[in-house]
Amino acid sequence: MIQPTNTACKEAPVISRLLVLVCTLMAAVPCPVAAECGDVAESIHAIKGYTGDALAPGKQVAVEGVVTAAFPGQAGIDGFWLQHGPRNEARLPAGIFVYVPDPDERLQKLIQPGQRLWFEAHVGVFRGQQQLTRIRNVRDCDETGLPSPVALRLPPETPLARLEGLKVHFPQTLTVSGNYQLPRYGSLALSVGGRLFRPTNFADDDGTKNRGRRIILDDGSYQSWPQPLPWLDEQGTRRVGSKVEGLTGVLAWAFDDYRIHPLRPPQFVEANPRPSAPPEPVAGTVRLAAFNLENYFITPGQRGARSRAALARQRERLVAALKALDADIVGLVEVENNPAAVADLLAHLNEGLPAKNHYRQLTGSQDSGDDAIKVAMIYRPSRVTPEGPLQRDAAAVHLRPPAVGHFRASDPGVEGRWGEVFSVAVVHSKSKVRCPPAGDVDLGQGCWNRLRTQQSRALLAFADELDTPLLVLGDINAYGGEDPVRAFTAAGFVDLIASRLPRERRYTYVFRGESGYLDHMLAPQALLDRVQQVGIWHINADEPWFLAYDGRYPQAARGTVFRGSDHDPVWLDLCLRSDGDCRALHESL
Repeated sequence: MIQPTNTACKEAPVISRLLVLVCTLMAAVPCPVAAECGDVAESIHAIKGYTGDALAPGKQVAVEGVVTAAFPGQAGIDGFWLQHGPRNEARLPAGIFVYVPDPDERLQKLIQPGQRLWFEAHVGVFRGQQQLTRIRNVRDCDETGLPSPVALRLPPETPLARLEGLKVHFPQTLTVSGNYQLPRYGSLALSVGGRLFRPTNFADDDGTKNRGRRIILDDGSYQSWPQPLPWLDEQGTRRVGSKVEGLTGVLAWAFDDYRIHPLRPPQFVEANPRPSAPPEPVAGTVRLAAFNLENYFITPGQRGARSRAALARQRERLVAALKALDADIVGLVEVENNPAAVADLLAHLNEGLPAKNHYRQLTGSQDSGDDAIKVAMIYRPSRVTPEGPLQRDAAAVHLRPPAVGHFRASDPGVEGRWGEVFSVAVVHSKSKVRCPPAGDVDLGQGCWNRLRTQQSRALLAFADELDTPLLVLGDINAYGGEDPVRAFTAAGFVDLIASRLPRERRYTYVFRGESGYLDHMLAPQALLDRVQQVGIWHINADEPWFLAYDGRYPQAARGTVFRGSDHDPVWLDLCLRSDGDCRALHESL
């Protein structure tokens, strides 16, 4: 129970001396020792073990320091941070959290940033963070002003454990790397040096580049599902890739992470605004795209939308995105393994389109596998003509047999007809989830890596039997530097994302605050010179999941293409000029 004194600290010496005199004359009770501002039994340095062993939980102490930040009540963190300057040989100040779940009115007025306090307390530990609790005899030692923040650069030169509890300032620009916990806990993952990428996203990454670069921006509260959501921009989102400058706050440890509770609102810079639609296809080309639709199920309550309303939201955004992509061949990934699912999507996609831009599904082999989802292929007859029915690579290793189509140009408006046939495979390899207890476990590339690599090699064997060059599009569930992708590049395929896009744009997915591309475009050498523009449309991965069709606040993205899926679509333009002069076309872009 909090027992604040009723006298100011400046009055305490006189009263304390009178009490000592009275009890001495009476000699009836033990004489109290005068406790005054300036009489500090223990420094925060000693409590936290910076000058020796840390004090054990339960130890009673008296402390004095300046309040640097206060987040009282259940809407906050039920307490405040206390700090004092360097002591003895310690070159850094020390800070500690003070747990005060139910302060009375007087104490509420005292717990203000810049106020110096003296009080008695017990040492405690909560969620791995040392703190003071059960405070009493609180004395007002006058307002002294806030201490200057300690500069904190990432990776830190001083271990963050030593800086925990201090007022700190980041001189570096920070980047939002993850927003998954934004709706639930009001927090964002920040990093220095740009967004964090999955180390295996790049063939030349040694896996050490992310160390010490990450910190959590918290909102001064540990409540779940805060309202309103913090850190949003005018569009009601907070995209990965946004920048934060001049961040100052208190460094805390909680929920297995170091986090910053800011002392003033962070300054966000919209360094990664929502993108416009991809550029129009280059004349003389056809556009190919692959799009993971994140479980397009027309049966509500299965793996996709939980209700008809959620399905309508999902369909609206996916259709709008597909129309804006303006592709002539589209590989669809994560579609319900039900013929009616693609038919439903096509009906809505073709609605409102001119007849010449209508799509059809490429049909043929019905062997779509036994999984709940499948891959499918749609195309525009006005732009490309199928050369035969859809094929499937029926190798037993595939859970979702790849869909393979063969096409030639059919648009009379193309500059000369390219007579050659080209082939397209749409893939969706085994995911990294539901790891087995033994065998194909995670050895750095996620579990089931051996199986994914075998699936890649099976498709390569299928490609060897074709008389036409094969483009591979879709979700390999492997990052750019991992074995399932290396199997293709070792066989002579070119990773178009790695070879044509700058490093900072090579992502289609964000997982646990790390970006990377699971969705791929792989071209054989025979088609390489014909590949023109290559792009990733970043409309989903950067957006917080609460905007999703089945997210907590889906209406915030109503009428947009954003967060219709958790993957970004990928696309390329393939030159169909009959004279084969595609290299000059590419160099002119």
